[in-house]
Amino acid sequence: MSLPTSPAQSDWRILLRLLAYVKPYLPALSGSIVITLIVSALGPLRPWLFRHAVDAAIATNKWQSVLIYSAVIAIALLLHAGLQIAQTYLLQWIGQHTLNDIRRDVFHHILHLPFRVIDTTPVGRLVTRATNDVEALSELFSSGVVMIVSDILVLVWILVFMFATDVELSLYTLVVIPLLLTAAFVFRSKVRSVYALIRTQIARMNAFLNEYLQGIATIQLFNIHREQSAKFDTINREHTRLQLRTITYYATFFPVVEFLSVLALCLVLYAAFGRTIQGTISIGTIVSFLMYGEMFFRPIRDLTEKYNVLQTATTASERIFALLDQPISTDDSREVLTVPRIERGIAFRNVSFSYDGTTSVLHDITFDIPVGSFIALVGATGSGKSTIANLLLKFYSPQKGEILVDSTPLEQISTHAHRGRCAIVLQDAYLFSRTTDDNILLGRSAIIDPLWELLAATHPQLVERLRSQDNLGERGASLSAGERQIIALLRAIAGHPELLILDEATAHVDSETERVLMELIETMRGSMTIVAIAHRLATIRHADSILVLHRGSIVERGTHEELLAQNGYYATLYYLQRIENAIETSVTTPTLPTP
Repeated sequence: MSLPTSPAQSDWRILLRLLAYVKPYLPALSGSIVITLIVSALGPLRPWLFRHAVDAAIATNKWQSVLIYSAVIAIALLLHAGLQIAQTYLLQWIGQHTLNDIRRDVFHHILHLPFRVIDTTPVGRLVTRATNDVEALSELFSSGVVMIVSDILVLVWILVFMFATDVELSLYTLVVIPLLLTAAFVFRSKVRSVYALIRTQIARMNAFLNEYLQGIATIQLFNIHREQSAKFDTINREHTRLQLRTITYYATFFPVVEFLSVLALCLVLYAAFGRTIQGTISIGTIVSFLMYGEMFFRPIRDLTEKYNVLQTATTASERIFALLDQPISTDDSREVLTVPRIERGIAFRNVSFSYDGTTSVLHDITFDIPVGSFIALVGATGSGKSTIANLLLKFYSPQKGEILVDSTPLEQISTHAHRGRCAIVLQDAYLFSRTTDDNILLGRSAIIDPLWELLAATHPQLVERLRSQDNLGERGASLSAGERQIIALLRAIAGHPELLILDEATAHVDSETERVLMELIETMRGSMTIVAIAHRLATIRHADSILVLHRGSIVERGTHEELLAQNGYYATLYYLQRIENAIETSVTTPTLPTP
């Protein structure tokens, strides 16, 4: 189950939801709106001043009046420039703080998504939500919404000044508005659909890059560069094609707006020419109307450009809110118990489970995990061992049956509290590009020196090497697989968990590292409950109880000796592994010549 596609929402509904993020910055927003009101009036004021300068000063050769009007116009320009600087700073300040809040919410939400969603959603898609999609809102919050309001106010002020100056010429200017609205409607419908496709294509590209860059070693090893390049080229070409479609729409729309603006000015000149002959209009009025005509269509062009910003932000917002609307893993009304400490143990009672709702992975599983015991789960790949670990950690819930913690259903126990007493070591340990101690502590207040001392008693050189690492690199690249597993085990036991799960923790390590790991595990035995999922049967011979799974069912159970005595499925697996180990030993160990 991956992230769903949100149903289409209206642009204004999305904008209102986005503007909720601006609420903490209302004082700064109020200041910017006041400045915007003043700035929007100062622009249309200039043609009005020019009209009076021409009619009252230039036309009558009153140069003193010309200087006065010139000074007033210069002051208006300086005031306009200063207010625009303040407006830009305030809007950028609001925008950056708002983006910080949105990015924080997206990341925090991802951290709390249910494991089922995380497990089935490409990482690149989640990265796109927290980076590209949030960044797409940058211009909207920095200038988009307020500047849209500013352009609308400028248009209103221009109309006010125009009608106050000359009603007839104003009506001639507005003749082309129906044509302009028709062109804008067609442009809007075309661009909206393309932008949605572009955001989807960007997510596909990020998901592809994330997956295949992480697997670059496999690509190089199997020499499949050409095939993967072809796949990426297909995605890249589609993204380019969609971008070119938007460019085509913009390249067509802007000349249409320019043509209509020139047409409006021509109509104004035509009407003004006849009235000039009649002497019913002044030169200053004609000059001011030509300026108003130019100013009137400039905000319209800007609004079209802002629509580009608005459309990009709207499409990105739909995707962000689709993520934020995903239910997160929180303790709901049923999960009210904490169960301070497990006293008796954990019990599976007739548990059945399926990941997709159709293919059953576990069938009627029943067993007990007493406190302080060492329980082992063995079986072939796909038998359901790791699924039991996922259920124990509440990553998933069983469709049938129940899991009891001291007779309390696990579903009724706080997820946060339950996972706080659990730890797991996976067969592929994930380490962060931090120091060794940072990777073990993970921000917890645990004391790890006793763990290092315990390990140094038998392996001092190993401890010295591990603790000398200033940065382990991405995924612990500077360490061997065995060293990564040792750090993962130390990380698991550093918090003194009540339940320690080992999911094939020794599957990919050498025999020496396996011995180190088993020594550490033995020191923990009795102080915590251990559930070990193992492929190497030799590592779980001393378990208190071994459960043998086959195709989602428990087919055998008992101690190592009891299972060998049954001479069944477990015994077959055990003897086959002994034969494999013997063959490997005979191949790798040279035969010494007889003296």
